[in-house]
Amino acid sequence: MVPDARGADIRVELKAFKAKVDREIEVYLDRAIAEVAKRDLFMTDALRYVKTLSLSGGKRLRAAFMYYGYLAGGGMDRERMLRAAVSIELVHIFLLIHDDIIDRDEKRHGVKTAHEHFRLLGKKLFLRSDAAHFGNSMAIIVGDMVGALGNQIIFESGFPAERVLRALSKLQDIVSLTVVGEAQDILIEYRGKATEEEILSMYEHKTARYTVDGPLQLGCLLAGGTTEFSETLGRFAVPLGIAFQIQDDILGIFGTEEKLGKPVGSDIEEGKFTLLVSRALTLLPKEERKELLSILKKGEKLLVRDVERFRELLRISGALESSKETARAYIETGKREIASAHFPSEAKDFLLGVADYMMNREC
Repeated sequence: MVPDARGADIRVELKAFKAKVDREIEVYLDRAIAEVAKRDLFMTDALRYVKTLSLSGGKRLRAAFMYYGYLAGGGMDRERMLRAAVSIELVHIFLLIHDDIIDRDEKRHGVKTAHEHFRLLGKKLFLRSDAAHFGNSMAIIVGDMVGALGNQIIFESGFPAERVLRALSKLQDIVSLTVVGEAQDILIEYRGKATEEEILSMYEHKTARYTVDGPLQLGCLLAGGTTEFSETLGRFAVPLGIAFQIQDDILGIFGTEEKLGKPVGSDIEEGKFTLLVSRALTLLPKEERKELLSILKKGEKLLVRDVERFRELLRISGALESSKETARAYIETGKREIASAHFPSEAKDFLLGVADYMMNREC
């Protein structure tokens, strides 16, 4: 499918917005590093690595949704909102650092994950220690610190106190729902099976509420928007977020390491039980089902030819095309909700543009 003009334009807009947010992230983390340097040198270096990790990639979609949620809610102080939008990106990094430990990933955006960085550091500094445990321990506590910084940004944002309190409460809801989704994901992975309903529920909690709906509502609340209006945004956000996760699953199998920033096939190695896998198991004949499950259980023994065969099975089963169609349907549902809503055209055009971009994203 050829991207339409609006989808193409939004890529330019997102790139420009990312540059602005990255500058704010750098400024904020430099200030946080200077404060930590007064207390502990090791944690200062740790936070410097978080800065490297934070600025190594990412489209800043969550910050963009928070910013345009603010505009949708009638907000006018754009500079203050841009600084406040850094909060959701730091909360994102906090959750990613922990998620990378769970998934045993060694790379994120093409650089070492936090726990892998600290594992290698521990291996050099403490020759007789359990370097992996040191790496995980350091990553957990550094992640916790970054999460606290994300909260602090909203607390110190300078918006009216009532709005700040509502936004901080919403941020805790976002993290809590993400934890629910993460727990669902882990249980599904270890069980090795799930219904489509269970998978979509996990997508809603782990991705949709955290990536799209939560940030939009955060911005809306800081603008003084009503609960009723934020629910209107939610009717757009949840379908779009589910589509985003379905596409992430597809890209995790069919993307390239250059675009993903991590090894292709890592989702297979981790035994991820996704909508793609669920549908393939429903559609494939018995022998191919066994083969698919066998590859999914190989773990670290996974070979390049296994990845290629896994891809082939997803294609021939029809699961790949079926999952793409489901993602498109969710995106169209979200677009209809936004098209019929009444709020400033700048925010509406952005959200419709993001929906079109989602339809054609490759990374």
